[in-house]
Amino acid sequence: MKEVLDTSLKQQLLEATGYSQNFSIDVVGNTKLFHVLAGDFIVKEGHPPSYLFYLAQGRAKLYSTLANGRVSLIDFFAAPCFIGEIELVDMDHEPRAVQAIEACWCLALPIKQFRAPLLNDATFLRNLCVALSKKNYRNIISLTQNQSFPLINRLAAFILLTQHCDVYREKHTSVAEYMGVSYRHLLYVIAQFTQDGVLIKQKAGYIITNKSALIALALEMAPDSEFDKL
Repeated sequence: MKEVLDTSLKQQLLEATGYSQNFSIDVVGNTKLFHVLAGDFIVKEGHPPSYLFYLAQGRAKLYSTLANGRVSLIDFFAAPCFIGEIELVDMDHEPRAVQAIEACWCLALPIKQFRAPLLNDATFLRNLCVALSKKNYRNIISLTQNQSFPLINRLAAFILLTQHCDVYREKHTSVAEYMGVSYRHLLYVIAQFTQDGVLIKQKAGYIITNKSALIALALEMAPDSEFDKL
């Protein structure tokens, strides 16, 4: 993650995301701009973030390493959204890893300097509550879909969410756990995708060769989603 001193780009992202509308206090002058490469961390696991990040462009994933060493996927983030808001509100919260799926641009506000002002900013707290409620609602919908749709639809959506430049690289064990299916069942559906020419197995992962087929399957499950923009 690298700070970028580009006033013009920063202003463009501020306006495009409506960043300032999340606050009643003036934070623009103290807001920094960071560029995060695909695979780099926005927040490192176990390390409290120094900034309240606002994902202005890009996608990221949230995960945690369990006591037995296994990595558990938790959620996915798409711009625009806050990252690090839980650590801002709860200083005792154990930070989870947030990793960029693709190149990301983040606006960032120093937590140490702005914790007290933000926790007394009614506009920010109201917007934060709305954002958290939307995340919770999305998780409820995801749980409902997991119970109602076959794995082929859910995996198609998952591949679209996690791919970068049409390459899918997620570990099978983590994906099976996240989706609540057996490792064997997951491999069966992936094999079906490869046999149908949707994916091609490579050493570094799977190349998506028929993205429209994945989009069609994902839209059967979530017709209002914008999978075609991923």
